[in-house]
Amino acid sequence: MHVEWRLRMAAAERDVWTGAQLQRLLAERAGLSLSSASISALMTKQPNEVKLRTLSALCIALDCTPGDLLVLSPETPEVHD
Repeated sequence: MHVEWRLRMAAAERDVWTGAQLQRLLAERAGLSLSSASISALMTKQPNEVKLRTLSALCIALDCTPGDLLVLSPETPEVHD
């Protein structure tokens, strides 16, 4: 199973373009305070893991569901000639 992290796309679809905007929304709407470095990492990298509290706060802040942030697709097997 392949997991695609789509935070940047989900944020952009809601006119949230910067980490500072997301950081402010997380604090105001969800009561979660994350460092600028943590926000930057979430927006620019595919995380290995995400705490449920963070996932929940992101959904509250962006008014979305986990399915907007995570897309699961089956792994396609490599074909060798």
